[in-house]
Amino acid sequence: MEKNKASSRRKFLRSFATTAAAVTVGSNVFATENKSSFVEQLKRKATAANDNINIALIGAGGMGTQDTLTALKVPGIKLVAICDLYDGRLEEAKKKWGADLFTTRSYKEILNRKDVDAVIVGTPDHWHQQISVDAMRAGKHVYCEKPMVHGVSEGPAVIKAQTDTGKIFQVGSQGVSSLGNEKAKQLLKDGAIGTLNYAEGFWARHSPTGAWQYPIPADASPANVDWETFISNTKKRPFDAMRFFRWRNYQDYGTGMAGDLFVHLFSSLHFITNSFGPNKIYSAGGLRYWKDGREVPDVLLGTFDYPQSQAHPPFNLSLRCNFVDGTSGTTYLKLVGSEGSMDVTWDSVTLKRNKTTESDDPFFIDQMKKAGTPVSDRKRILPPEEYTFEAEKGYLGGPYDHFVNFFNAIRNGGKVTEDAVFGYRAAAPALLCNDSYNQDKAILWNPEKMQIVNK
Repeated sequence: MEKNKASSRRKFLRSFATTAAAVTVGSNVFATENKSSFVEQLKRKATAANDNINIALIGAGGMGTQDTLTALKVPGIKLVAICDLYDGRLEEAKKKWGADLFTTRSYKEILNRKDVDAVIVGTPDHWHQQISVDAMRAGKHVYCEKPMVHGVSEGPAVIKAQTDTGKIFQVGSQGVSSLGNEKAKQLLKDGAIGTLNYAEGFWARHSPTGAWQYPIPADASPANVDWETFISNTKKRPFDAMRFFRWRNYQDYGTGMAGDLFVHLFSSLHFITNSFGPNKIYSAGGLRYWKDGREVPDVLLGTFDYPQSQAHPPFNLSLRCNFVDGTSGTTYLKLVGSEGSMDVTWDSVTLKRNKTTESDDPFFIDQMKKAGTPVSDRKRILPPEEYTFEAEKGYLGGPYDHFVNFFNAIRNGGKVTEDAVFGYRAAAPALLCNDSYNQDKAILWNPEKMQIVNK
């Protein structure tokens, strides 16, 4: 492993030195105005259609609808059916996608249709496991919104269904397939930041919609909402439009900040590092601002220990999220190593190298000479401190790429990165954040075996 790391680091330094030399004579990598950084465009090949795929949407709320709009941008995809428990969404779907669209309140009617090849599961979290398992066993491929499951105990059933049926199953943490994540993965492998020892992620929101105060339709009532089905796998309660339309705020249906937002950061981090996940999880927080009857925090902090593995050294992760201050930034993932750091988004990577770069590599020394910065005891002009890798104009984004990967796997009998095992390993530490918060204690987890460790 040490030999491979040294080789990767030399590879990166060669590339680094070559770029520095190239800029002095001109190249397609261009310097920014302050001359202290370089910007390179990330590219994606166009997608071509082959076999047509018919899809159905189960759960036509905000995320399910957005997923469907994105999926339909991929060539060769046709929407044939929609299921939702609120009649207003079914009516809206017909207006949006055509009066001949099949609509129903029963997801099993969707699964019984022979013209449906794949389903998008965009329901509240407490229905992810059951519908995903039923869909795969009915012969359908599944794209399931994150988190994959509502509770840690539900993961093995989804993994087993995927294994038993051989159907394509992909979890919708869309950043995993993005150009930004792919570039970060390559840079880390090439030794761009040296040895990884810390990572952090941050998410801040303040708007009512961002804080899950979703609009409630004026006509919402037991007459046009199938409330009994909605609560049939959890605690029985009288009809409550607030719980139905703002379900993320309640533990029976949602998974809080960790399940909605932390899971994206776990997914990206695990993809970039090839990690199975942390072995120790602790979280703290509270309800500080949105005191609207919700049962989950609006400020959440998580700390995680990642153990030594074949893929990476031991490192620590810090995640934080707040719905109190929308001015303090947006989502990002930062990886910190012994020689620099990377700020990663779905569309870009900003690499910052430590100022002093030393190497006894003859190639590096020769390239530095060509660049006008010979390596000697004399004080010299330092190499660039910062690189920015940005998606080229017209890039359709990580969510689009994620669906392309899903549909390509269906067409070609291939595999997806974010399958049930990957999805569970990303969901489990997020869900255990909630358990840690509720129990006020650290939780031990075996990321390889995917099991809670009892002391």
